[in-house]
Amino acid sequence: MAGEIRGGFNFENCNRNALLEKDGLKPPKALKTGTTICGIVYKDGVILGADTRATEDTIVADKNCAKIHYIAPNMYCCGAGTAADTEYVTNLISAKLELHSLNTGRQAPVVSACRMLKQLLFRYQGYVSAALVLGGVDYTGPHLYTIHPHGSTDKLPFVTMGSGSLAAMSVFESRYTPNMEVEEGKALVRDAIAAGIFNDLGSGSNIDICVITREGVEYLRPYDVANKKGVRQGQYKYRRGTTG
Repeated sequence: MAGEIRGGFNFENCNRNALLEKDGLKPPKALKTGTTICGIVYKDGVILGADTRATEDTIVADKNCAKIHYIAPNMYCCGAGTAADTEYVTNLISAKLELHSLNTGRQAPVVSACRMLKQLLFRYQGYVSAALVLGGVDYTGPHLYTIHPHGSTDKLPFVTMGSGSLAAMSVFESRYTPNMEVEEGKALVRDAIAAGIFNDLGSGSNIDICVITREGVEYLRPYDVANKKGVRQGQYKYRRGTTG
């Protein structure tokens, strides 16, 4: 039928893009993103951590970017990838969860946010560049999820995401134990983010931490300044025309 609306994805622009490339038009290149985000389940709840460096390929765009986003009073979400995508996705799901709570008259469980996020990201097949660490505490206890840009999820006691995730994971795998005390957990998350900061060029600056329990949320920004700015040793002045 003419004008019939069909479901699924639309690839009509693929031929157009191929013709434009033949005419010499260069498509925009993807910029490398950098971040270290992580989370652990400890004795009384969840601790999330993130660095604060936002990059534009090889340029540091923001030294104090907030990467731990509010979702609901009992849950927060760390975002890695494209900053605009992580901001939009977390704001959208936060609004949907608030409507869900108002309609049902109860606090939304963490698994509801996880399901909403994964369904949204899967719909865009990875083109929405948001790698997320979702943590929260509800009536069933503490929960920690990783949500990948394509929509796949994991539920684990300790997780990392971002370009510095391998360095952070090495700290967790060597030192994490179940039922940690809060100060011990904070120190572990701090050291994991610091490992990402010092071993990954896309991560840097400060360390933010968010502690979520049944009693409430403690958002520590910044919890620690990992990269303290050094003092310039000398004066660097050159004659005009020294460089081209």
